[in-house]
Amino acid sequence: MNKFQLEQNKAFKLANDLKQGGRANIGGTAAPKTDRREQRKLDQAKGLVPFACKLDEKLVSQLKERAESHEGGMTEVLAELLVAAGLQR
Repeated sequence: MNKFQLEQNKAFKLANDLKQGGRANIGGTAAPKTDRREQRKLDQAKGLVPFACKLDEKLVSQLKERAESHEGGMTEVLAELLVAAGLQR
């Protein structure tokens, strides 16, 4: 492989990581991450079910702001808000 092919291969890997929603391996230090299958199994063991819906972008931006400061992330923020709205776990 020549230098061009090596750089092209790195670019493809970076683009794939970005498509998958992961963070690029910058500086050669990547945190160990679970693949999607493993994550699905872990979520199922916890009793979590994927649920998609469409929300107004202003509401989504407010949710993202809350999730950044919340240690449980978006899932926990949404769960807390739904419980506070009267739904039970």
